Amino acid sequence: MPGRRAGWAVSLAVIALVAGCASSAGISSQASALEPVAVGLPSGAASEVAVPTDWWRTWGDDALTGVIDQALKAQPSLKVAQARLSRAQAATAGEEAADGLRINGSADATRQHFSANSIYPPPLGGSTRTLANAQIAGIWEFDFFGLHRSAIEAAVGGERAAAADLQAARNVLASNVAQAYVQLGRLIAQRDVAQQALSQREQMLGLIRQRVDAGLDTRVELKQGEGALPDARVQIEQLDEQIAATRHALAALAALPPQSYDQLRPDLQRLKALPLPEVLPADLLARRADITAARWRMEAATKGVDVSKAQFYPNVSLTAFVGLSSIGLDRLVDSGSQHYGIGPAIHLPIFDAGRLRAQLRTRTADLDAAVESYNGAVLEAVRETADQLNARQSLVRQREQQAQARSAAEAAYDIARQRYEAGLSGYLTVLSAETSLLNQRRQTVDLQARALSTQVALVRALGGGFDTTSAR
Repeated sequence: MPGRRAGWAVSLAVIALVAGCASSAGISSQASALEPVAVGLPSGAASEVAVPTDWWRTWGDDALTGVIDQALKAQPSLKVAQARLSRAQAATAGEEAADGLRINGSADATRQHFSANSIYPPPLGGSTRTLANAQIAGIWEFDFFGLHRSAIEAAVGGERAAAADLQAARNVLASNVAQAYVQLGRLIAQRDVAQQALSQREQMLGLIRQRVDAGLDTRVELKQGEGALPDARVQIEQLDEQIAATRHALAALAALPPQSYDQLRPDLQRLKALPLPEVLPADLLARRADITAARWRMEAATKGVDVSKAQFYPNVSLTAFVGLSSIGLDRLVDSGSQHYGIGPAIHLPIFDAGRLRAQLRTRTADLDAAVESYNGAVLEAVRETADQLNARQSLVRQREQQAQARSAAEAAYDIARQRYEAGLSGYLTVLSAETSLLNQRRQTVDLQARALSTQVALVRALGGGFDTTSAR
């Protein structure tokens, strides 16, 4: 009879196990990750042109290096990313701890009056005694179906994604500081152009007054010359306002008071160009921290699905305990107070399949979302890099043509001024030539600043010198 009962128990366990395993069928991920070739990345070895991790130092500007170093040290947004990494590391440690032997200790003492009319006979019944217990218990779960292993791998994936996010935030912060630094240099150079224009107009006004005194010009030319000065001063004031705002923005990025960079004057001419690729690098996806983070999130979500699937299988554990138990504290350490035990346990999800299937569908949907997020990041990375490469090549051609246009405008202004001084043309001709020249000078500054900004944007698109070993 006992053997028959044991056989029935084993049969029921097998039936429950089969039912539990079968209940996860029909739920699977529908998304697939994009291959590099599908987004236009050439196959082949890694590009020979590598961006250094601290790429801004290669520009040879100590002031820029100081601002970026300060920002990387003190910017709160970077500290938030660091805190997220610490949280992910703690989660990994927690999952790893859950996979080992767990030992708990307990001790208690309870003063209790026992009923004289209950199951306890005298002298215990009707008396008040102290119940004392001291016990150590341990539990070990056998990970036959990979539940804990998958949970650890999912946590590790999240940790690695957080580490890559930290690198991505570092790249974004450094590039934002560099962009603001270039913008400040552009505005200062534009102010120098405006100041030069003001000086030229002041000199021209002096010449006009001489010609009016000599009867060679009328008060019309005099008023035109006088009216040109306030216009130049307004441009200078507008540029001063923008310069102050940009310095304040730099100070905020560096987590410093607004006035910290009031004396900062970037010189765009001193910034050295970085050696960068001319075409889309084959290893672009490995260069970028955001792509790496998205890939690790995809891996973590895959392991999360494995965790949900493993919960359809039985959980097998072994529990053991040893301790002391007595009525009365004075007898707790007597040899007869010892108690101990050991035994296995199995838990089967028999009537919980609906909840487990819903949980698996949720994890599967999370995986699909992670895959599509990865695909979106890949597409954006390729587009962003292609745009910056195209802009870089276009700016080279634009600067060549603009240099010729500026040279012609300089010559035209010199000729117009000489003709005016000789009385061969009117002042309007000089103003027209001067307007054209100022526009060309402004374009020279703008194109130079755009070339540097594009270089920063391309560095950012290429990953900013991301070190893949730091996110593993």
